[in-house]
Amino acid sequence: MLNINRQETMKKAASIHRDNLRKNLEHRLEVARANGDDRLVRQLEAEANYLHMK
Repeated sequence: MLNINRQETMKKAASIHRDNLRKNLEHRLEVARANGDDRLVRQLEAEANYLHMK
C-alpha cells in the first residue's frame, strides 16, 4: 500500500512539474513574440519540440 501511494505521489509530482514547464515555456514564447525576438522564438519552439510539448 505504501509503495502504491508513493508511486501515485511521484506520478502527480511529475505531472505537476511537466505542467509547470509547459506554462513557463508558453509564457517565455509569448514574451519573445511580443518583443519580436524571432531567434528566441525559434529556440523556444525547438525546446518545446524536444520536450514533446508541441
